[in-house]
Amino acid sequence: MSAIITEQELTSELVIEGFRYWQSKRNGHAIPARADFDPLPEIPGLVRFMMLKDVQRDPLDFRYRLVGTGLLNHMTTDWTGKFMSEVEYQRPPSTIWDYHQRVAETAQPLFIKPNYVGPHKDYLFVESVLLPLGRDHRTVDMIMIFIDFLRQDSRR
Repeated sequence: MSAIITEQELTSELVIEGFRYWQSKRNGHAIPARADFDPLPEIPGLVRFMMLKDVQRDPLDFRYRLVGTGLLNHMTTDWTGKFMSEVEYQRPPSTIWDYHQRVAETAQPLFIKPNYVGPHKDYLFVESVLLPLGRDHRTVDMIMIFIDFLRQDSRR
Protein backbone atom coordinates (compact mmCIF):
# COMPACT_ATOMS: atom_id res chain seq x y z
CA MET A 1 0.00 0.00 0.00
CA SER A 2 1.37 3.40 -0.99
CA ALA A 3 1.98 5.99 1.68
CA ILE A 4 1.13 8.78 -0.78
CA ILE A 5 -2.21 10.39 0.02
CA THR A 6 -4.24 13.28 -1.37
CA GLU A 7 -4.73 16.66 0.23
CA GLN A 8 -8.32 15.64 1.00
CA GLU A 9 -7.08 12.65 3.02
CA LEU A 10 -5.04 14.80 5.43
CA THR A 11 -6.16 14.51 9.05
CA SER A 12 -3.42 16.49 10.80
CA GLU A 13 -4.32 20.12 11.45
CA LEU A 14 -0.61 20.83 11.77
CA VAL A 15 0.13 19.52 8.26
CA ILE A 16 -2.95 21.25 6.83
CA GLU A 17 -1.84 24.58 8.38
CA GLY A 18 1.70 24.09 7.02
CA PHE A 19 0.33 23.47 3.53
CA ARG A 20 -1.94 26.53 3.73
CA TYR A 21 1.03 28.62 4.88
CA TRP A 22 3.00 27.49 1.81
CA GLN A 23 0.02 28.21 -0.46
CA SER A 24 -0.36 31.72 1.00
CA LYS A 25 3.20 32.54 -0.10
CA ARG A 26 2.85 31.51 -3.75
CA ASN A 27 1.52 34.93 -4.83
CA GLY A 28 0.64 33.71 -8.32
CA HIS A 29 3.92 31.81 -8.80
CA ALA A 30 4.20 28.08 -9.42
CA ILE A 31 6.17 27.77 -6.18
CA PRO A 32 7.26 30.28 -3.53
CA ALA A 33 10.89 31.12 -2.76
CA ARG A 34 12.51 30.58 0.65
CA ALA A 35 12.85 34.37 0.90
CA ASP A 36 9.04 34.66 0.86
CA PHE A 37 8.86 33.06 4.31
CA ASP A 38 9.56 34.27 7.84
CA PRO A 39 8.23 31.29 9.78
CA LEU A 40 9.36 32.12 13.32
CA PRO A 41 7.08 35.17 13.73
CA GLU A 42 4.47 34.02 11.17
CA ILE A 43 3.83 30.45 12.34
CA PRO A 44 5.62 30.04 15.69
CA GLY A 45 3.53 27.00 16.69
CA LEU A 46 4.42 25.11 13.50
CA VAL A 47 8.17 25.81 13.32
CA ARG A 48 8.89 23.01 15.82
CA PHE A 49 7.42 20.54 13.31
CA MET A 50 9.07 22.01 10.20
CA MET A 51 12.10 20.78 8.30
CA LEU A 52 14.03 22.47 5.49
CA LYS A 53 16.24 20.58 3.06
CA ASP A 54 18.49 22.04 0.38
CA VAL A 55 18.25 20.40 -3.02
CA GLN A 56 21.66 19.77 -4.56
CA ARG A 57 21.83 18.86 -8.23
CA ASP A 58 24.51 17.01 -10.23
CA PRO A 59 24.47 14.69 -8.40
CA LEU A 60 21.03 14.95 -6.87
CA ASP A 61 21.05 15.01 -3.07
CA PHE A 62 19.18 16.63 -0.19
CA ARG A 63 20.87 18.35 2.76
CA TYR A 64 19.17 18.82 6.11
CA ARG A 65 19.28 22.58 6.71
CA LEU A 66 16.80 22.89 9.59
CA VAL A 67 15.15 20.30 11.81
CA GLY A 68 12.49 21.61 14.20
CA THR A 69 12.83 20.74 17.87
CA GLY A 70 9.50 18.87 17.86
CA LEU A 71 10.95 16.52 15.24
CA LEU A 72 14.22 15.83 17.03
CA ASN A 73 12.31 13.94 19.75
CA HIS A 74 11.35 11.36 17.11
CA MET A 75 14.76 11.01 15.48
CA THR A 76 17.61 8.77 16.55
CA THR A 77 20.14 11.36 15.28
CA ASP A 78 20.15 15.08 14.55
CA TRP A 79 20.91 15.11 10.83
CA THR A 80 21.26 18.89 10.52
CA GLY A 81 23.98 19.55 7.93
CA LYS A 82 23.98 15.95 6.65
CA PHE A 83 23.01 14.80 3.18
CA MET A 84 20.37 12.12 2.77
CA SER A 85 22.92 10.09 0.79
CA GLU A 86 24.94 9.84 4.04
CA VAL A 87 22.06 8.21 5.94
CA GLU A 88 21.95 4.49 5.20
CA TYR A 89 18.19 3.99 4.86
CA GLN A 90 17.57 7.36 3.16
CA ARG A 91 20.02 7.08 0.26
CA PRO A 92 18.80 5.71 -3.06
CA PRO A 93 17.21 3.37 -3.64
CA SER A 94 14.75 4.21 -0.86
CA THR A 95 11.15 5.33 -0.68
CA ILE A 96 12.00 8.52 1.23
CA TRP A 97 14.57 9.44 -1.44
CA ASP A 98 11.97 8.80 -4.16
CA TYR A 99 9.52 11.19 -2.45
CA HIS A 100 12.12 13.97 -2.33
CA GLN A 101 13.19 13.35 -5.92
CA ARG A 102 9.58 13.50 -7.06
CA VAL A 103 9.07 16.92 -5.41
CA ALA A 104 12.40 18.22 -6.79
CA GLU A 105 11.50 17.11 -10.33
CA THR A 106 7.79 17.99 -10.47
CA ALA A 107 7.75 21.13 -8.27
CA GLN A 108 4.47 19.80 -6.82
CA PRO A 109 3.57 19.25 -3.15
CA LEU A 110 3.51 15.65 -1.98
CA PHE A 111 1.35 14.39 0.88
CA ILE A 112 2.41 11.19 2.59
CA LYS A 113 1.23 9.05 5.50
CA PRO A 114 3.77 6.28 6.11
CA ASN A 115 3.92 4.03 9.12
CA TYR A 116 5.84 5.52 12.05
CA VAL A 117 9.36 4.20 12.50
CA GLY A 118 11.04 5.64 15.57
CA PRO A 119 11.79 5.36 19.25
CA HIS A 120 8.21 5.86 20.54
CA LYS A 121 6.12 2.72 20.19
CA ASP A 122 2.75 4.41 20.84
CA TYR A 123 2.83 6.21 17.46
CA LEU A 124 1.32 4.56 14.38
CA PHE A 125 1.74 6.99 11.48
CA VAL A 126 3.56 10.06 10.29
CA GLU A 127 1.53 12.53 8.27
CA SER A 128 3.61 14.91 6.22
CA VAL A 129 3.71 17.31 3.31
CA LEU A 130 6.80 17.99 1.20
CA LEU A 131 6.62 21.46 -0.33
CA PRO A 132 8.84 22.76 -3.15
CA LEU A 133 10.60 26.13 -2.89
CA GLY A 134 12.62 27.87 -5.61
CA ARG A 135 14.52 31.14 -5.86
CA ASP A 136 13.24 31.62 -9.43
CA HIS A 137 9.72 30.38 -8.48
CA ARG A 138 10.13 27.45 -10.92
CA THR A 139 13.22 25.34 -10.16
CA VAL A 140 13.16 23.54 -6.82
CA ASP A 141 16.23 24.38 -4.72
CA MET A 142 14.75 23.66 -1.29
CA ILE A 143 12.01 21.49 0.19
CA MET A 144 9.95 22.63 3.18
CA ILE A 145 8.40 19.77 5.14
CA PHE A 146 5.76 19.77 7.86
CA ILE A 147 5.54 16.55 9.86
CA ASP A 148 3.06 15.34 12.46
CA PHE A 149 3.31 12.12 14.44
CA LEU A 150 -0.01 10.38 14.99
CA ARG A 151 -0.76 8.05 17.87
CA GLN A 152 -3.40 5.38 17.80
CA ASP A 153 -5.72 7.64 19.81
CA SER A 154 -4.85 10.73 17.65
CA ARG A 155 -3.02 12.58 20.45
CA ARG A 156 0.31 14.18 19.48
